[in-house]
Amino acid sequence: MNTASTIAWDDTVLPFQLDRSDIRGRVARLDGVLDQVLQQHDYPPAVEALVAEMALLTALIGQTIKLRWKLSLQVRGDGPARLIATDYYGPTKDGEPGRVRAYASYDKDAIDPTGHPFSQVGKGYFAILIDQGEGTTPYQGITPIAGGSLSACAEAYFAQSEQLPTAFQLTFGKASVPGGDESWRAGGIMLQAMPKASPLANPGEATDDGLTAVEDLLNDDEGENWTRATLLMRTAEEIELIGPTVQPTELLVRLFHEEQPRVFDPQPVQFGCSCSPDKVRQSLSIYSAKDIEHMTTDENTVTADCQFCGAHYEFEPNTLGFEATAGPDAKP
Repeated sequence: MNTASTIAWDDTVLPFQLDRSDIRGRVARLDGVLDQVLQQHDYPPAVEALVAEMALLTALIGQTIKLRWKLSLQVRGDGPARLIATDYYGPTKDGEPGRVRAYASYDKDAIDPTGHPFSQVGKGYFAILIDQGEGTTPYQGITPIAGGSLSACAEAYFAQSEQLPTAFQLTFGKASVPGGDESWRAGGIMLQAMPKASPLANPGEATDDGLTAVEDLLNDDEGENWTRATLLMRTAEEIELIGPTVQPTELLVRLFHEEQPRVFDPQPVQFGCSCSPDKVRQSLSIYSAKDIEHMTTDENTVTADCQFCGAHYEFEPNTLGFEATAGPDAKP
């Protein structure tokens, strides 16, 4: 095992471009991020797998956007896995890591322990929200759940809402090295056609389910390049995506050496949450004193728990809501 490569590339997203094909991409590997995300909750294995896949997608997609603040992904379904939600916070300065957090809501009594994780979602929608911060209008795009995985949902979203051919090759699961503890690992590749001024080659065409097909977004030469690059990506093996010995740069050469791959600066990612006492207070500022009274415990406090990181907050009731009679630092 090459320990140096493991240390260098875990929890990292590497941007690249295939100069011959006019296609951009990302290679991501997550290790410690997933452990920190999943250790906050005692999820069933199927839900853990969904959260792991969604966190990996979020790291890959978030790094493609010139993000000043936050990218959010959501899958809502009518199955036992009701909600998978993730956030990616862009670095505030060059060299700083991006931050990822994730959370799932599910019906533990309805989860099928023998079923495929994606089958637990049911029918619903896949959404992407981009919030560039104060003074901007958030962007939201929604597409129906499609395909047999969360990555297929993301591919359908980009084809439908952004008219950008996009493909993913992902792997994730619990793994261990000799003498080491078992932990969650995930690795994947994202390919995306370079945006064009008029991306829709055949506007108005769609698949049987009403969603735009990738083939409709490319002309003949572009389609040939896209097909060749995605076929090469599909040959990536699980051990190459999450194993301890193959660096992402080496993987790109193995897969795409004839496509003239060019890499850019890697982006580290880490687990991170934006919750704070002030944000909880702000979320409760719309409530009256009577509403706050209904939220008050027998110990005469109002409590709140962050679903993403598990942080626990306690407040004095008279410091909350738009009828607060004391400042936030008031003591009982």
